[in-house]
Amino acid sequence: MIDIPGALVTEQVKINGEAGRAFVTGLPDLVAAFLERWELRVDGPPMHGVCALVLPVVAADGTRAVLKLQLLDEESVGEPVALRRWDGADAVRLLRHDEPTGTMLLERLDSHRMLSRVADIHEAVLVIAGLLRRLTSVPAPEGMRELGGIARAMLEQTPAALPRIPDPDERRSRPALR
Repeated sequence: MIDIPGALVTEQVKINGEAGRAFVTGLPDLVAAFLERWELRVDGPPMHGVCALVLPVVAADGTRAVLKLQLLDEESVGEPVALRRWDGADAVRLLRHDEPTGTMLLERLDSHRMLSRVADIHEAVLVIAGLLRRLTSVPAPEGMRELGGIARAMLEQTPAALPRIPDPDERRSRPALR
């Protein structure tokens, strides 16, 4: 049995509503199914971001990996396609993928080598910039969403969002985000 982090439940419901609630409700069974199907055993506590549960696992052959489970949507559908294209060059390697659920088995990275631990922010930004330069030098597969289309959609949604933005006086009274 796997404990689903409360923060993941909160974010899924907030962002995806009933679809998010259904996703997190089904996670224990989905995890159990993939552990059995791909012959994996849990090797640490679950981790999560806003949208995914990431579970450290070990495969039957001893390979250390992570099982990533996320709600399949327009954001996540392209992830395995990109990871296949990059094939572990400057990105995590995709080991297995279940297209119907979006579940992925990924190589396990070294959690002690995170950019958030780099003391010099300038150095961390240069690392990110170098990675982005190399990753974006590979053409996207046909049919993938592109940044230009995403930006156009955001601009089209701006007029409807403007009424929800607080007035300038209210913005000045709020503490700055950091």
